Amino acid sequence: TVIFTDVSRDGLGSGLNIPSTRELAEVSGLDVIASGGVHTIDDVIAAKEAGLAGSIIGRALYDGTVDLKEALTIGSR
Repeated sequence: TVIFTDVSRDGLGSGLNIPSTRELAEVSGLDVIASGGVHTIDDVIAAKEAGLAGSIIGRALYDGTVDLKEALTIGSR
């Protein structure tokens, strides 16, 4: 398992870089956790739908744009 952080998006709330994160997962065969850019629950859903191992939610929790309880339910689907 590896964490992929798109530092150009980290802390900006511009959404995850799903294409690059997914490419890393496909090329490496590793479980990849997306990081950098989560702003809404839609970003968490996109990571799940892309088959990624998870996503790291930082600033979005502090800013209140993602509800932790809701995000955790997506992980269990």
